[in-house]
Amino acid sequence: MGVEEGSYACRRLGVSDAASMHGLETSCFSLPWTSEQCALAFRRPSFAAFGLYSGEMLVAYISFYHVVDEMEILNLAVLPEERRKGHGRLLLSTALQAGRKMGIRKVWLEVREHNVPARALYASLGFTQSGRRKNYYRDPCEDAFILTASLS
Repeated sequence: MGVEEGSYACRRLGVSDAASMHGLETSCFSLPWTSEQCALAFRRPSFAAFGLYSGEMLVAYISFYHVVDEMEILNLAVLPEERRKGHGRLLLSTALQAGRKMGIRKVWLEVREHNVPARALYASLGFTQSGRRKNYYRDPCEDAFILTASLS
């Protein structure tokens, strides 16, 4: 699946994208996946990821696990200088569309309590808070909100 949007190209990622994915992780997260974790994830049949490229540079990606009729969004990362351009919405919509095609009925994720822009994005696409994990995140220590959405 590939989508062209202006000077950006959205496509499914594979193991050859693991190094770019790791680079983006280190730009976005205080505790990024290691390069080994990024590469190993693609060996799992339940793992999938979509990325948004500008030329040869990965500027955003979303990854998820899918099992039977459930999907867990693992990471949604957008380069800081590329934020507020709709990239996260495009990738999340792409993942949800793929989920519908796979027969996914329920989607869930964890998000930092104070990540207001991400929480607003998720709410705009039908996610609601269904739980809370105390002190889930480190560096800085913060609660996670568990958000869920129905695709059925």
